[in-house]
Amino acid sequence: ATALANNVRWLACYLVAPLAGLAFALLLNQRLAGMRAVRALFFMPFVVSQVVVGLIFGWFFNTRFGLFDAMLNAVGLPALAPLDSEQWSLWTMVVAGLWPQTAYCMILFMTGLATLPSDLIDAARVDGARGLALFRHVVFPQLRPVNFIVAMVCAVAALRSFDYVMIMTLGGPYNSSTVLAYYMYEQTFVGLRYGYGAAIAAVLLGLMSGIIFLLLWRMFHREHEAG
Repeated sequence: ATALANNVRWLACYLVAPLAGLAFALLLNQRLAGMRAVRALFFMPFVVSQVVVGLIFGWFFNTRFGLFDAMLNAVGLPALAPLDSEQWSLWTMVVAGLWPQTAYCMILFMTGLATLPSDLIDAARVDGARGLALFRHVVFPQLRPVNFIVAMVCAVAALRSFDYVMIMTLGGPYNSSTVLAYYMYEQTFVGLRYGYGAAIAAVLLGLMSGIIFLLLWRMFHREHEAG
C-alpha cells in the first residue's frame, strides 16, 4: 500500500514537468542573443543518465557531507537530513527526478514548436493576436500531439521510478520511500518471493496500461470532436 501510494504521489508531482517544460521551451524558442548557450545548459539534464542524476542529488542531500545541510547550517538553520527522514525522503527523490524529466518535456515541446506552420503564426499576428491570446488560441492547439506524448512519457517515468530509489534511499527509511518497481525488485531478488514479485509487476503493468489507454481515448475523443 505504501509503494502504491508513493507511486501516486510521484505521478501527481510529475505534472509539474510538462508545465515547466513548456515554459522553458517557450523561453528558449525566443530569438535572443546568447540563447544557444542557454539552450545547452537546459539540455544537459537530458543527456545525463538517471544513475548519474541520482548520485549527484544523493551527494547533495547526504546527511554526513551533503551540501544541502551545509547550506542550511550556513544561514543558521538546523540540518534537515531529507534522505534520512520519513517525511522528506520521497519528495527529495521526486525533486531529483523532476530535473531531467522537465528537460525531456522541454525538448519535446521545442520540437513541436519548431514544426508549427509559420504562416499560421504570421496570420494570427496580422489579425492582432499577441502574447497569451496567441499562445492559447493558435500555438497550444497545434501542440496537442506533443501534449499526448509528454503526458505518456511523464506517466511511465513516474511509475517506473526505480533508479532514484535504488541509488538514493533503498526504499528507506522504514520503507517510507519505496515504490512499486523497487518493491518488486526487493521481493523478487532479495526476498526470493517470485510469485509475489510477479503480482506486483502485473499491478504496475496494469497501471501503466490503464493510464496510456485513458490518454489514447482522450486524444481520439478530442480528434473526433474536432473533426
